[in-house]
Amino acid sequence: MHKASCLCGAVTVTVEGELAPPDACHCTMCRKQSGHFWCSTDIPRERVSLAGEDRLTWYQSSEKVRRGFCSTCGSFLLWDVPGRSRLAIAMGTFDKPTGTHIEKHIFTADKGDYYELGDGVPQEPYPPK
Repeated sequence: MHKASCLCGAVTVTVEGELAPPDACHCTMCRKQSGHFWCSTDIPRERVSLAGEDRLTWYQSSEKVRRGFCSTCGSFLLWDVPGRSRLAIAMGTFDKPTGTHIEKHIFTADKGDYYELGDGVPQEPYPPK
């Protein structure tokens, strides 16, 4: 089991079982919302429990995608496509140990010009296939 929360603790997430290897998204929307790049793990919804949902606010960032954040402290927690079987949860919200490492970088063609990727992890310039 893995526990995650926002900065103020108003919204908590519990994941049953292991975390899937995360990816790091460098698209403009993820960079602008997170302040750098967004790193998340995709978890089947049936393994995720949320508490404090009354403090969870959703921002519809595109026709298909919404992004969940705490309305109290502003922590960006979730990336969601309604109807999809998995929910993306921000890696930075999990308590240690997570037991996983970044599997790949995505949308690297869109990454910020102020940093380099030199960790040896596979890079995909555009959306994953």
